[in-house]
Amino acid sequence: MRDVVIDEVLSKDIITQPLIWLAAEHQKFRQFCSLIGQIAASASVMREAMAQTLTFLRADLPLHVLNEEGDLFPMLRLRCAPEDDVDRVIAALSADHGRDVAVVTEIAGLIDEAVRLDRPIPHGSYAQQRLRDFAISQGEHIALEDAVVLPLARASLGPEDLAVLAERMAGRRGLRT
Repeated sequence: MRDVVIDEVLSKDIITQPLIWLAAEHQKFRQFCSLIGQIAASASVMREAMAQTLTFLRADLPLHVLNEEGDLFPMLRLRCAPEDDVDRVIAALSADHGRDVAVVTEIAGLIDEAVRLDRPIPHGSYAQQRLRDFAISQGEHIALEDAVVLPLARASLGPEDLAVLAERMAGRRGLRT
């Protein structure tokens, strides 16, 4: 299997449109979920893919979680109507985020070990199953955010909310809005 490389740079221009930025990150995350599945299945060491995946796990994913937990979810709790049942959805997503901290550390460690040993993830191994399970769970998580959270945000957040969200997201990345 050839080493796949993801064009992971999002246009900095869209940071001023935070919901578009989050949707673009979700698309990028879907690509990484697919890539993690490929790493798990590959009979060869996918060095570039593994390096990109480690950056994704250690840098991109934590920033995304901060954007949601620190800003987007609290804003939705304030702006959504009770019948939107946003608290239940956010509680489920936040629980996923909490579990992800330990799992991301484990997944990164498994990939690090494969790189260090210069060997692919062993077929039928615990590591292979953990990578596959993580990719599947992240895909489901992103699908819920795309189907429920982003539409609620589009319907509920006003221009001032979006400006604050954009400013905070940009600040985490050292960008200006």
